[in-house]
Amino acid sequence: MEPTVVIVGRPNVGKSTLFNRLTRSRDAIVADVPGITRDRHYGRGRVGGKGYLVVDTGGFEPVAKDGILYEMARQTRQAVDEADVVLFVVDARAGLTAQDRTVADELRRTGRKLHLVVNKAEGMEPETAAAEFHALGLGAPLSISAAHGENVSDLMALVLADFPEEPPQDGARDERPRIAIVGRPNVGKSTLVNALLGEERVIVFDRPGTTRDSIYIDFSLGGRDYTLIDTAGVRKRGRVDEVAEKYSVIKTLQAISDANVAVLVLDATQDISEQDAHIAGFILEAGRALVVAVNKWDDVSGADRDAAKRALARKLGFLDFARLHFISAREGRGLKTLMKSIDATYAAAMARLPTPKLTRALQAAIVQQQPPRAGTVRPKLRYAHQGGVNPPRIIVHGNALEHVPDTYRRYLERFFREAFKLQGTPLAIELKSGRNPYVRGGR
Repeated sequence: MEPTVVIVGRPNVGKSTLFNRLTRSRDAIVADVPGITRDRHYGRGRVGGKGYLVVDTGGFEPVAKDGILYEMARQTRQAVDEADVVLFVVDARAGLTAQDRTVADELRRTGRKLHLVVNKAEGMEPETAAAEFHALGLGAPLSISAAHGENVSDLMALVLADFPEEPPQDGARDERPRIAIVGRPNVGKSTLVNALLGEERVIVFDRPGTTRDSIYIDFSLGGRDYTLIDTAGVRKRGRVDEVAEKYSVIKTLQAISDANVAVLVLDATQDISEQDAHIAGFILEAGRALVVAVNKWDDVSGADRDAAKRALARKLGFLDFARLHFISAREGRGLKTLMKSIDATYAAAMARLPTPKLTRALQAAIVQQQPPRAGTVRPKLRYAHQGGVNPPRIIVHGNALEHVPDTYRRYLERFFREAFKLQGTPLAIELKSGRNPYVRGGR
């Protein structure tokens, strides 16, 4: 499972800049948790063959007793509690402050693996920038510039040195499909799990935020074995308040990464939220096959159903490749067809595509629509083969493929999906320019 790296520090030391550098984007998963006044941001990064989850926290002020600063400190403590590694960021320009010492004292008590990161060190000698921070007693500081990318790669190589590389994602780790039930709080994820299992394996609370640990449940249905991954922990009712305190998006992200198929559960009685779209985006980023289940459909009727369908098409149009089901987990309605779609989506994600058929499909796509010219150059797409599964990865070889625009890459994705009936799974299209080794003389 991918390690979780949490970025911590007082305000304005460049934590978010480092987060954006590590995730190589300005996008983030946001924890839109009721009762929490300041969001944490979640994303994914990779160094070589090692992937990781990264969490950006708000400015940490441990001594705050109430208000926004207290809520931010509470979220930071929770993130640290879930971390495999903590990056404690300080500011080389501002120097060592009393607040840095306070944060260091608290982090030291957590016992978490810790790296001291001296940010904003551009234009400074690394030893000079880090010198006074040795006084914190947290080991050798590493000077970086998140804004300019200086020494960030060295930092992450050090951070991930003790974590193994991920095995190739080729579906061979476990033959049974792993199905992650994901969604924002209180949409009926645990109710759906219980309905699929036919028993009360997961305690259900009629309130948001009862999420803590992902649980893996093996079960059989129709003679086939599955593993359900639910993000709601099994807890005693008397401890519901403690569980609500431990709500964690990290568990959802890890469940998505570990799954073959993600079932995104939406609430038909509520508007599609930004968090719904964020979770969907993370599923796509992780390359996982997807089925969308709109739950509580029995609580919606008439014109409200039409309005809900229009809202889905408008706000989640980027999921048009996924199968969509309207269900009632509470009443057990629509679950048989949902499972059929999960099976079909899993088969699509694990599909083996022969090279001759892929190449014929590629040539048919070119006949239907050639890649556009780039000046006097028109890219030549010659043949294709499969490079992996979960999701299917199709490698296209040819000449001048660096000039193929993203719009044509998306066209190829749609064409291959229709040609091979791969509904429900993302496709990774990789373009490689060079000589075709199967053609004499490279022609």
